[in-house]
Amino acid sequence: MGGFFGTISKSPCATDLFYGTDYNSHMGTRRGGMATVNNGVFNRSIHNLENSYFRTRFESSLDKFQGNSGIGVISDTDPQPIFINSHLGRYAIVTVARVNNLYELQRELLEKGCHFTELSSGDINQTELIALLISQGNNFVEGIENVYNNIKGSCSMLILTENGIIAARDKWGRTPVLIGSKEDAFAVSSEPCSFPNLGYELSYDVGPGEIVLLTADKITQLRAPEKKMKVCSFLWVYYGYPVSDYEGVNVDSVRYASGVAMAQKDKVDADFVSGIPDSGIGMGLGYAEGKGIPYRRSIVKYTPTWPRSFTPANQAVRDLVAKMKLIPNRHLLKGKRVIFCDDSIVRGTQLRDNVNILYGYGAKEVHMRIGCPPILHSCPYLGFSASKSSLELIARRIVKELEGEDSKNLEKYAETDSDQYTQLVECIRKKLNMTSLRFNTVEDLVAAIGLPKECICTHCYDGSADE
Repeated sequence: MGGFFGTISKSPCATDLFYGTDYNSHMGTRRGGMATVNNGVFNRSIHNLENSYFRTRFESSLDKFQGNSGIGVISDTDPQPIFINSHLGRYAIVTVARVNNLYELQRELLEKGCHFTELSSGDINQTELIALLISQGNNFVEGIENVYNNIKGSCSMLILTENGIIAARDKWGRTPVLIGSKEDAFAVSSEPCSFPNLGYELSYDVGPGEIVLLTADKITQLRAPEKKMKVCSFLWVYYGYPVSDYEGVNVDSVRYASGVAMAQKDKVDADFVSGIPDSGIGMGLGYAEGKGIPYRRSIVKYTPTWPRSFTPANQAVRDLVAKMKLIPNRHLLKGKRVIFCDDSIVRGTQLRDNVNILYGYGAKEVHMRIGCPPILHSCPYLGFSASKSSLELIARRIVKELEGEDSKNLEKYAETDSDQYTQLVECIRKKLNMTSLRFNTVEDLVAAIGLPKECICTHCYDGSADE
């Protein structure tokens, strides 16, 4: 996935930029970067974060980031920011993007005489490709619209110029871009949890496809927002931070409401409820409230060395990390019937291992309640951890076992309480060795978020596509 932060003020920005970018660290683990501009001079640093944290990589070099405006990024893709010198002027750019037609666009740009100078693990740097598409325009707005009109996937971006920061949200609004303000300063970020401790008040949600220019004293709209939006529902399920609000909807409130709604329909008996840290905790608290039984911390995250919730790109390391960072409490589990709440089931490998560990620590019954519906489709729009090949998804593998290579009834498996849906859930339960299993429904998830269904992307659950 990834997240970015930018700030512009009437005083030096390095401290706000550093801490604001760090507050996006749960969005990715591969690379971090920052850039500032001071009297026309751009400064930049990019570091690998796979074996360290953003703060430890950048803290010692903060003095080099002179100036009153800057942008930073946490990326799970390419090294960023990228510097560009074009007919639009000199600028730095960061993106949160997924470009599915990367090589097709590369060929088209090469045929036009463009050339690429940045590489990402020996391959195309997609942020550079996006910058080249922007530079095809007569101005920044036209260039950004060129990105919107040509990429297949999604792209939100920040552009640091000598005159201010341009913020542009993906055309469908799949990823959030939010603006905070304080006296003589503005900040823009993927994550509004970066604002409060830096003194910013969340003041504006950039709309889908909207483009704005930030200076130290005002926000100027350069392009009006689109009328349609498809913001990713997985923001509220998993990768959004609990205290963050997107489109005015708080993440933890959605998780809590989902738990309450599920508990009120659930007839299972249990001794207590536990949330799988971190993204299952809000739902677990809601479920305990709705069910009227205690919430206990029977499984705890070891925070001193595993503070981030996002997981490494390498699958073998991901499986190890998932096991190492969670520690069950034998005293609470022994002989108990426990309801565990978790955000999602993707491959199922980690959850199966965790379930077996819980039994090994003495749990009598392990009931699992999941914050989203079964994931039946890989995500074609965003690059986050649920964006697996369909063949990696446990729900899709089971459909293949039941129906063969070419299932003509896939939509039936996404239909709440259909025979196929019920069969799918039961097969997952057996494979993962749970006493019982229930998923949040699309209907209840949409109700918990509170936005109109047509404004929320639920593609990974039901295959719904854009118009």
